[in-house]
Amino acid sequence: MGKSSKDKRDAYYRLAKEEGWRARSAYKLLQLDEEFNLFENVTRVVDLCAAPGSWSQVLSRVLIQGERFGRADWEEKQKETRHYTQGTADNSAPAVQSPQATAEPEKKEKDGKNSKSGGGVRIVAIDLQPMSPLEGVTTLRADITHPSTIPLMLKALDPDTYDPKSSSTSTPVDLVISDGAPDVTGLHDLDIYVQSQLLWAALNLALCVLKPGGKFVAKIFRGKDVDLLFAQLKIVFERVRVAKPRSSRASSIEAFVVCEGFCPPAGFKASLDTPLGAGTLIPDSAESRGEEIKASRRIRDDGVMEIDLGPEDDEADDVEAGGQRWIAPFLACGDLSAYDADATYHLPKDRVSLDPVQPPTAPPYKRALEMRKLAGGAYGKTKGREAQP
Repeated sequence: MGKSSKDKRDAYYRLAKEEGWRARSAYKLLQLDEEFNLFENVTRVVDLCAAPGSWSQVLSRVLIQGERFGRADWEEKQKETRHYTQGTADNSAPAVQSPQATAEPEKKEKDGKNSKSGGGVRIVAIDLQPMSPLEGVTTLRADITHPSTIPLMLKALDPDTYDPKSSSTSTPVDLVISDGAPDVTGLHDLDIYVQSQLLWAALNLALCVLKPGGKFVAKIFRGKDVDLLFAQLKIVFERVRVAKPRSSRASSIEAFVVCEGFCPPAGFKASLDTPLGAGTLIPDSAESRGEEIKASRRIRDDGVMEIDLGPEDDEADDVEAGGQRWIAPFLACGDLSAYDADATYHLPKDRVSLDPVQPPTAPPYKRALEMRKLAGGAYGKTKGREAQP
């Protein structure tokens, strides 16, 4: 979470530093959780492309430390207020203590809940870049597109029962998240393609470790052919939705695909040795019945592109008759009373600038800075060089 002139007045950037988050992207996961309740009954999570660790930090504070944020925190405070109000109205109850007097017992009770909530939670974070350690999070420096990452991840998930000969974990994970994105070039078609390949790499790894009914959340760039990705995801997940958190700038094409209810087709076996790609059709039940599967597209008169991934017959061409054409629902996450990520807010006069919570440990631009320094500084100029006659 580096500094820039644009970020200085970004409300979420400043709020992240004030609340101790490593990056402003933490609010994206929190707002997704408010909408889809991602962390319910979740004890085993894999965070892909995790650096600098803001999403892993959210997982650590919610699943291990038992903290609550957003709507859940507000509902808990409302419940405590109602409980205190009802206690004061009960005449038969003993003398009611003030909230200040009961703060210490409540704090001890919360601490007990926090220590209990972290039992049995396993969080594994994977990224090519180094990441500072977090409480209860196992960090791996590996490439999610390489098959050698699978045994490393399986060993981190089950260090006691890991079997090197097995290609799957004995205890599958409940949730796989990925906030990875390539270094954008400004060429939208190229950026969308590279992002889709990164998402396919995350999906292939998620297929190897997700349990039936598991969840998968990943960043996407919305392009003209993104509906093909939604249609293929719908084959292995019961529910596929696209969400745009309010903390994500509206001027950005990024969004997040939220997949719930993992249900792979019968006989399907995931492997990074033969990964699924953007041009690969995920096998479904029609293939097991011997029916031919062929993808077809057509553009309607109103300009909408329709994609059919089902068998070639008239009945399957209809969505209501069991066809696989799919348009994922789009949802906007985050309360409308929250900050606008695209707005520029005026800073107070007495504002003190805070340093980032987690500076980059090995930023991707470090090599570029070293090369510029060797070249004599900015634009190849050497500081202190005397003017030539």
